Amino acid sequence: MEIGISTFVETNPDVNTGELISHAQRIRDVVEEIVLADQVGLDVYGVGEHHRADYAASSPAVILAAAASQTKRIRLTSAVTVLSSADPVRVFQDFATLDGISNGRAEIMAGRGSFIESFPLFGYDLNDYDELFDEKLELLLKLRDSEKVTWEGKHRPSFNNLGIYPRPVQEKLPVWIGSGGNQESVVRAGLLGLPLVLAIIGGRPVQFAPLVELYKKAAAHAGHDASKLTVASHSHGFIADTTDEAVEKFFPPAQAVMNILGRERGWGHYSRATFDAARSLEGALYVGDVDTVAQKIIYLRKEVGITRFMLHTPLGTMPHEEVMRAIELLGKEVAPKVRAEISRWEAENEAAR
Repeated sequence: MEIGISTFVETNPDVNTGELISHAQRIRDVVEEIVLADQVGLDVYGVGEHHRADYAASSPAVILAAAASQTKRIRLTSAVTVLSSADPVRVFQDFATLDGISNGRAEIMAGRGSFIESFPLFGYDLNDYDELFDEKLELLLKLRDSEKVTWEGKHRPSFNNLGIYPRPVQEKLPVWIGSGGNQESVVRAGLLGLPLVLAIIGGRPVQFAPLVELYKKAAAHAGHDASKLTVASHSHGFIADTTDEAVEKFFPPAQAVMNILGRERGWGHYSRATFDAARSLEGALYVGDVDTVAQKIIYLRKEVGITRFMLHTPLGTMPHEEVMRAIELLGKEVAPKVRAEISRWEAENEAAR
């Protein structure tokens, strides 16, 4: 069971002081957070791509590269790369470079993206939303699999037998498919034999179990060994020394962000009641002390089949030292509890067969 962190590098005004942290400072903070995550034994750290004022990471590969030379074992991934509005050649080159700096620890999480700011910024038509992703994913996989590539498509100039460099340290640079729970994207990942990341940020996570089964069936139908494929989740949360402390520190910034997004997307008001309901064992919010969060991750593994868990923290602007403490608790205390219980549970299941 892999456990890690994901972030969108949020830069919202602090809900308590009104202070607005600069993009530059937040990026430097994230690099420190990645280094700490590596030191406390976490498996992966993901940085999401956005192109708006309240997020500081328009180029995840650059931020991850800044941390790569200061870390030793943690895997470094985008979360996600908005592939539909990107050039797959540059995406591959950026992450192959990151792979070289980190000596084989880079990953790409490719997605359509739930934010659309990058489309007009890079000159793409939202009417081509699905077609762009399909075509660019096909090209990205060709670049990963072959040093020299011939390509002809609709949305990018063609090229003939050109070499794409640098080549990564890993024989095949890992490419994940990020999905918010769309059946089409889940089936696509399975048919291609690619690892899957589910954004489980609302409702009941157990409702995603049928999607995991659909993914595995699609993979098996295409001739892939479904037992070897990884399924990850990305979920909001925060850890503190006590559950009361975690709740009181995390709720105000989380509420502020969710209501900003809610006004943009037509969601209902994000209330304390909504927040508290999501903190239940069956909910999608991982907020609490070490035992609370560990039990929820274990539940997710057993009920949904997740094999990699990524805690999205913070959600909104929180003091850097509080985020660092949450990462420390996740790595030093939550992860060992989860891994021990999952290992025991898997051994019992194997013995019972």
